Amino acid sequence: MEKANLTKRFFVGLFLIAWITGCAATATKESTGEYIDDTAITIKVKAAILEDPMLKVLQINVETFKGVVQLSGFVDTKQVSARAEEVARSVSGVKAVKNNLIVK
Repeated sequence: MEKANLTKRFFVGLFLIAWITGCAATATKESTGEYIDDTAITIKVKAAILEDPMLKVLQINVETFKGVVQLSGFVDTKQVSARAEEVARSVSGVKAVKNNLIVK
């Protein structure tokens, strides 16, 4: 009877360890918490871009991975591209910005 309890505890512990490590981050994969944080950063950056009178455009795409924001899409001038990068950097939680905006 005691051996059965010990075996049960072992498998429950093994399951918990596997479950916890499954949520851990790697170099190419975010943890659940990082994913949620990055989603919040993306939303804040998009809102900041839409609130800026110079940037009220929907042509700027925003993606975030581990706090690094990537801007992509098309803009009319280099000044708009630089302003979008500046606005993105000003959002709390942003570690870096990759500006891949293309001036058309």
